[in-house]
Amino acid sequence: MAILFEKVTAVTMDKSRPVLKDAYVSVEGTKIASVGTQRPAGEFDRVIDGTGKVLMPGFVNAHTHVPMTLMRGYGGGCDLHTWLNDYIFPVEAKLDERCVAAGAGLGLAEMIAGGTTCIADMYMKTGTVAKTVLEAGISANLSCGGVYFGDPADFSPEKCNDCQTQIVLTEEWHGAGEGQILVDASIHAEYTSTPPLWQWMADFAQKHGLRMHVHVSETHGEHERCIEKYGKTPAQVMDQYGVWANGGIAAHCVYLSGGDAELFAKRGVTAVHNPVSNLKLMSGVAPLFFLKDCGMRVALGTDSVASNNSHSIFEEMKTAALVQNCSFAEDHGQLSAADILAMATVNGARALGRDTGVIAEGKTADLILIDFTSPNLFPCHDVMENLVYSAAPSNVVMNMARGKIIYENGTFLTLDLEKIRAEAEGYALPHLFGGK
Repeated sequence: MAILFEKVTAVTMDKSRPVLKDAYVSVEGTKIASVGTQRPAGEFDRVIDGTGKVLMPGFVNAHTHVPMTLMRGYGGGCDLHTWLNDYIFPVEAKLDERCVAAGAGLGLAEMIAGGTTCIADMYMKTGTVAKTVLEAGISANLSCGGVYFGDPADFSPEKCNDCQTQIVLTEEWHGAGEGQILVDASIHAEYTSTPPLWQWMADFAQKHGLRMHVHVSETHGEHERCIEKYGKTPAQVMDQYGVWANGGIAAHCVYLSGGDAELFAKRGVTAVHNPVSNLKLMSGVAPLFFLKDCGMRVALGTDSVASNNSHSIFEEMKTAALVQNCSFAEDHGQLSAADILAMATVNGARALGRDTGVIAEGKTADLILIDFTSPNLFPCHDVMENLVYSAAPSNVVMNMARGKIIYENGTFLTLDLEKIRAEAEGYALPHLFGGK
């Protein structure tokens, strides 16, 4: 299908021409066919009038646990480890396939309505998540978040469920939907696993050419306990086992030290900043200026709705900008709106190995349309400033993923939201929380 956006303000994330007014952007199939200020020749199946609207690359939510949408706000007011051990882990022990499907559908609908076109998700029963992602139409890098709590001396991949999950997930889903789904190798975190799993997962990633997805140094306590145990930081001790050999993403990176950021830059690992979740769980603030100065690329994620409590990348952008001003700007100045938008789009795309995040010819057509006639976006003296500091998910009027419009003017075109909500209310929530 050939689609033309006409007379639109295009925030391209292309440094050579970042904002094009009265632009024309054409899409053919899954790709962007042309970008410019002159109407391209040819016939189109649909022409979309972009007057008063902004077209930009869809958001890349680079760290999520999407089925946890069912736990929105559950266990609030706790630090990370209390929240995990006293609230989240007990509920997750009750999860079945139906619960995961309902939570994934609910979370994906929220993200789609808010302008997300690609995610990196880490969660259990990952095949069920994959099926829901295919139905939704967005792209996803999926991982299971390998854990191993047993004695390292007793480890074997045959007895470790997450090793077997990684094998099956890769065989069945890597490249599914003509690349809509990619599989990442993954380790939940240093504190939920041991070196034999790290070695196995690193070797598996090398053999299959997979990126890595790991929670790293989210809290000060986690970081310091690892140094006490191994004499090295989480980043460094995992590097001994080849975990970062293929690059990938390190979620959080709040407390990197001792050359961690330089190591990650060398290995091609992107830090995924989750400012709202980190603040809510009292984990701290990642030092973005320092990470950038060390050569690291930074992307944005929402983490889980259980600790956020939303999937809004608009909220993450504004929070990321403001908290850096509070904590670090005295020495570094201010992150520009363009810097923040890059974290939400092109940086995440590159981290996940996706040819998107930029409005340019030949790129995957992951595009969102935002209504700038809304009261909260008028007047507009600077488009990027408004996107970072003023816009909200409710301003998104269209979501196009891989060249297909999947949401428009409040209507979901790939997901049955009423059915998803009924399944969550009628089965998943009672199954997990009983009469609460």
